[in-house]
Amino acid sequence: MSETGYLFTKRFLDISVSLFALIILSPIFLVVSLFYFFGDNRGPIFYQQKRIGQNHREFGIYKFRSMVVGAEEKLYANKALYAKFVENGYKLPTEEDPRITKFGAFLRKTSIDELPQFINILKGEMSIVGPRPVVEKELVEYGQDVDKFLSVKPGAMGLWQASGRSEIQYPERAQLEIGYVDQADLWFDFKILFMTVIAVFKGKGAM
Repeated sequence: MSETGYLFTKRFLDISVSLFALIILSPIFLVVSLFYFFGDNRGPIFYQQKRIGQNHREFGIYKFRSMVVGAEEKLYANKALYAKFVENGYKLPTEEDPRITKFGAFLRKTSIDELPQFINILKGEMSIVGPRPVVEKELVEYGQDVDKFLSVKPGAMGLWQASGRSEIQYPERAQLEIGYVDQADLWFDFKILFMTVIAVFKGKGAM
């Protein structure tokens, strides 16, 4: 398949699957919303974080909020916590992150918090499969390959995620993501999709 045919097919699948998923998963969206309307941690249902997408374009990635309101400000204000956050590949283990709520920990463990990314896919900011989108500060981890890394659309599912997610840190994570760019085609996307579903059900590398 030519590159043009691959990109057209990929976008067609992104639109079709994301629309279908948002309809089928609407009861889950409703249940999660009720927890935020009537639970102990009332506040916004969605959390939108700035990520860097294809060709260096910034966009807001959607997730169900798994943290207390104002979590980013609390992270930056705590120098020790932020240092550990950077050292651990710009993430913190759920059990060690004081910002994560009990309900949020459940959302993360089950990967339900990631479901709103189908909105990003429908909008064309993300694809179903591609390198995971990163925050701007993480781009330094990709060195001279940063433009190559950002030459493709980021994905809700990627080779790093399928290979173990939080169990794999930089620089190995960067190597995996760049490896996807080199090998990207429709069959490789389906392979990653299958690998990711297995990893999620096993809870492998969830945070």
